[in-house]
Amino acid sequence: MKYLFIIILLISSNVLLGQEDIYPIYKGCDAASETTLASCFNQNLTKDVLAAFEVPNNVKSDNYKGTVSVIFLVTKTGEFEVLYVRSAYKELEAEAKRVFALLPKAQPATYNGRPIDMRFGLPIQIPLGSQPTPGKITKESTEENVVVNTPITPVTPPTTPTPLNSNTQKRDIQTAVVSTYFPEHQSELNIPFSHSTYDELSYYYDQNENSHTGFKPFLYSETSKYVDLDLQKTSLFKDKSSKWGKKLWNEHFFKVQKEDYWFTIDPLFDLQIGKDNSNDVDYTYNNTRAIQIQGGLGKNFNFSASIYESQGRFADYINDFARANKPTESYGLVPGRGKAKIFKTNSFDYPVAEAYLTYTPSKFFNFQFGHGKNFVGDGYRSLMLSDAASSYPHLKISTQFWKIKYTNTWMWLEDVRPSVNVDNLSARKFVAMHHLSYNVTKRLNVSLFEAAITKKGENNGFDINYFNPIIFYRAVEFSRGSRGGNAIIGLGTKYKVSDNFSTYTQFVLDELTIGKIFDGSGYWANKFGIQMGAKYYNAFNVDNLYLQGEFNVVRPYTFSHKDPILNYAHYNQPLGHPWGSNFWEFVAIARYKKDRWFGSAKINMGNKGFDINGLNYGGNIYQSYEDRTSDTGIDLLQGNNTRIFIADFQGGYLVNPATNTKLFAGITFRKFNPAQAITDTAIDNSTWFTFGLKADLFNWYFDF
Repeated sequence: MKYLFIIILLISSNVLLGQEDIYPIYKGCDAASETTLASCFNQNLTKDVLAAFEVPNNVKSDNYKGTVSVIFLVTKTGEFEVLYVRSAYKELEAEAKRVFALLPKAQPATYNGRPIDMRFGLPIQIPLGSQPTPGKITKESTEENVVVNTPITPVTPPTTPTPLNSNTQKRDIQTAVVSTYFPEHQSELNIPFSHSTYDELSYYYDQNENSHTGFKPFLYSETSKYVDLDLQKTSLFKDKSSKWGKKLWNEHFFKVQKEDYWFTIDPLFDLQIGKDNSNDVDYTYNNTRAIQIQGGLGKNFNFSASIYESQGRFADYINDFARANKPTESYGLVPGRGKAKIFKTNSFDYPVAEAYLTYTPSKFFNFQFGHGKNFVGDGYRSLMLSDAASSYPHLKISTQFWKIKYTNTWMWLEDVRPSVNVDNLSARKFVAMHHLSYNVTKRLNVSLFEAAITKKGENNGFDINYFNPIIFYRAVEFSRGSRGGNAIIGLGTKYKVSDNFSTYTQFVLDELTIGKIFDGSGYWANKFGIQMGAKYYNAFNVDNLYLQGEFNVVRPYTFSHKDPILNYAHYNQPLGHPWGSNFWEFVAIARYKKDRWFGSAKINMGNKGFDINGLNYGGNIYQSYEDRTSDTGIDLLQGNNTRIFIADFQGGYLVNPATNTKLFAGITFRKFNPAQAITDTAIDNSTWFTFGLKADLFNWYFDF
């Protein structure tokens, strides 16, 4: 018990010792006490800024009403330095910079008695007569956050960040900045991969000439070169004076931060309830309680661990998928999450644990080892490696220099079909993967991809040949024999047409016979997939409107193998596109956000050929391709040709930017119309409504 008391005492002392910072002393505040210094600084500075501010004539003639958001720094020598200005008019931005250049020097802020830089934010209301009462400047102290209006982060220890570019809203930070609210922003941790978050981040990456977006997730330390992550979140902060109000709406639940280490602890939730019209009795729900622990030791070593305890019941077509894909000793398989056991009536209990260590010894290398997911490509789908399957153990090495980013990934996967388990243990297999991204020009990126799948033999595990970080795996696969492994190669491109518009492609090759490509024979071993897509940011000059269109097509028998254990899959789910093979699909996505409000619409439409009458038509990658229907005459969508249409609409409100927790409501329409309605492929028309509260930290694909 005494050790617990000592730990609590140490944590408490860490928090209390971080509160000894003092505001800058501005003109007229020399006689102010420490308790009144902040209000004097706010009032006098606001008064001087408004007195000197002149609204440009064109702004007046437009009868504009809005806010000029100014982020500025009081340096450790007392000068005022404007870091960033956001406004609808460039003239207002220029005027704000002019006014701050006229301000007299102040006595700098101090921390434990020594001068430091301190950042502030001042919203200037236009017209000036609508300005709120003085004192609406905000500050964030070293540990306890004092928020008056729009908070911003101080720089501690002292450093001078490179100013933001007001046109592109990006920043290249070369010095280490300690973020009080979000220490992870300067860490080597991964930014949680969700499409809604990464669609926005990719825009900032695309403003730069030598960025790489083809392998996800991104590192915080890398992304902070392109976008001010602190500002993205602190600009959304609510004015909360109570400790619990701040933690609910703005901050991490618990945080300890010192010069050489930090960690945060956050409770997470995914609480949903809804109704699926295809089930007249049961409601749908998801009840996830989780805890996430993240931290860092020194500048280069970080860790993250997330533990999820969940129960749920979903729309009937998802429940049917879960029950049809039963791993060994399991009630079912919740797509994207993992093995489940039965819970109450027709429900699933599915625990999930994810964790990883990350270390960056130099600016060239990053090493990661853990249990999680990765994604290759710039699309909504990926034919190379998607995050649709369950998490897996992996080792990843990222190397970046000049115009190149090279990523090696080794993955330990499982085939959980009961038919291949031994002594109630799943069959183990392995994947070794290379991804090379090269910026050919300022606008064109080309990437090369290869992956080799091998299984555990009687006397060996992962073949040592596949640990070579620079090799062509096709040669290794050939030397070991056709049953020794399965190799897939791919080519990707991305072209930035403009700062707001880009296109991308993927071509994945499983097997190809050159002489039979154009002979019209429909040779079965011509197995490949193609993706083409485009992204449009700030579409039609509407800020924060994002549009995306994507087309995917995969030939029959692609990603399969004569030995099904060597297929390109994990935990009964494809590692590429979740539809597997023998399909085409079109995806259209629209997203929009305003402050904390957001909305999205997504449509998936396409056709897929399913197996029928016990014959393998190439749509199920868990079937051996030796059981194919024919060597020639293999056509796309052969078998039970099924039309699939899914429309998903969501809207909601961001509750806490620290954990990306959202209050949301959504509705999904799904039409599944096979040419021949049979037991395994039945006609299904679903309308699924759901709402709830969730931490949006990963993608969950129900569009199959």
